[in-house]
Amino acid sequence: MATSMALRVGKVDRILDALGDSTRRRIIRLLSTRPMSVSDLAKPLGITVTAVTQHLRILQSCALLTSRKNGRVRMCSLDASGFETLEHWVSECRTSWERRLDRLGGILDEDDT
Repeated sequence: MATSMALRVGKVDRILDALGDSTRRRIIRLLSTRPMSVSDLAKPLGITVTAVTQHLRILQSCALLTSRKNGRVRMCSLDASGFETLEHWVSECRTSWERRLDRLGGILDEDDT
């Protein structure tokens, strides 16, 4: 149980590190509209195809996107599994904080009586 939690936290750390870069967040926003080729991504970002490819590798390693080769064109699309990992972590954090705030509210209510 603790091992799976540590693995999940490691994945979350990598996802958050990946999303800490503004170019990678822009790539995610672009891909949220439709799958795109690497060269199509490079145009609005104003960076080279090589630079886009480096960012894509990081996003793909975190399961935030997938890519497939279609002839000579590499197409990229979002991958829900990385976002699901992040969503699960946020949900766990929210639940933990809600419990803590509920306990604090109970303590404060006791002090009022």
